[in-house]
Amino acid sequence: MPTTDGFGQGFTALDYGDVPDLKVMGDGLLKIAGQTVMRFATATTRNATLTTPVAGMAAWLTSEKQLTVYDGTAWVAIASGTQAWTTVPLVAGFNHNGNSNGTFQYRRVNMFGEDTLMFRGGLNVTYSGTTIPNSGIVNSSALPTSARPTALRTVVIPCSDASSARITLKLDVQPDGFLKIIGTGNQPEGVVTPPWVGFNGTFVSL
Repeated sequence: MPTTDGFGQGFTALDYGDVPDLKVMGDGLLKIAGQTVMRFATATTRNATLTTPVAGMAAWLTSEKQLTVYDGTAWVAIASGTQAWTTVPLVAGFNHNGNSNGTFQYRRVNMFGEDTLMFRGGLNVTYSGTTIPNSGIVNSSALPTSARPTALRTVVIPCSDASSARITLKLDVQPDGFLKIIGTGNQPEGVVTPPWVGFNGTFVSL
């Protein structure tokens, strides 16, 4: 009679002396397909195909470049493929490569199963007196929808200690896709007009 695999996965196989049965073998192959890494063009295609997923199923999404696993409740991204760095377009008064930190760029990555925005690089800042350009908003156009957080994300970023009573500022990553530097100008502890700000190692949840 048909046997099952020794790994407890329920794959059927014919034993010696069994009458050849293509249906038994075919059913076994179908079970194997459901427990391999399946490939789909998009998450939408995956969801339309796997309408009743089982916990432990894995699927690669070509468009999103993500490896996802169904945890019994929802599809969860567990890894991301190569994500290209994108340069942030700047308004007048900001220039790339502050303090030789490189071009200010971002990319989407996966951290602990969650889509995350990662930044790198630095900016030089030219003030008008003690006023930061463009009220602190650095990008001339909004980040794409896929790189915008669902709510405001505020993180700490380093800055020069020259011409500044502070060595850190705040970066607001706004849901509308704009990036705003907070904390410059005339502050209680003194004038804060650092000539550069940095973003290396900055992450925000999407």
